[in-house]
Amino acid sequence: MAYRLTLNQINSTTHDTHHLVFDRPKGLEYTPGQAFELHLLKDGWQKKGRPFTPVSLPDEPTLDFIIKSYPDHHGVTEQIAKMEPGDEVEMKGPFGALSDKGPGVFIAGGAGITPMIAILRKRLRDHGTLAGSTLLFANKTEADVIWRDKFEAMKGLTTAFVVDEPNSSLPQQRLDRDYLSQFVQTDSRCYLCGPPPMMDAVRAALHDLGVEDTQIIQEEF
Repeated sequence: MAYRLTLNQINSTTHDTHHLVFDRPKGLEYTPGQAFELHLLKDGWQKKGRPFTPVSLPDEPTLDFIIKSYPDHHGVTEQIAKMEPGDEVEMKGPFGALSDKGPGVFIAGGAGITPMIAILRKRLRDHGTLAGSTLLFANKTEADVIWRDKFEAMKGLTTAFVVDEPNSSLPQQRLDRDYLSQFVQTDSRCYLCGPPPMMDAVRAALHDLGVEDTQIIQEEF
């Protein structure tokens, strides 16, 4: 189904990430973790849709997205960063494989964190705590970490942030088998989203640790 949205607010979240707040269309239904395809209603961009996941919950009054921009790609995300209140988009969906299946280990790379934000927010609101859940969040640099303060403030959530860059206050670490073994048991429920090469590597590491496919909740591309 297609919806027409008007942008109310846009604010910087990190140096290359923006929080966009849209009017919520009537009759919109989706499950936290699901994505929508956004098309900019701007000359030359209407047919270039890209998938993004709301961070707002289905019963909240606005529809919010956190979107990372890649200016070097000269694509949709670069244009989104230039949006202003009053600009419009067309939205199609929802779709996606990620949804709340219970406590687990949430493993995200870069912008792959966004579907997990809504799931974690829903679980925290419904249960009052995220006890039993862990967030492993990998980024290129410390400046790229989205929502770090908010995740650290979520009651009961264990957090671990790692980066590629050296000489950071965060550990320089890949999400490899040895690192994951500190957080993952053979019966762990694992949520996974990030760049496809990262997801392939993490999935292989989880298999090595004895985690079955039935325990891995992964976004499909």
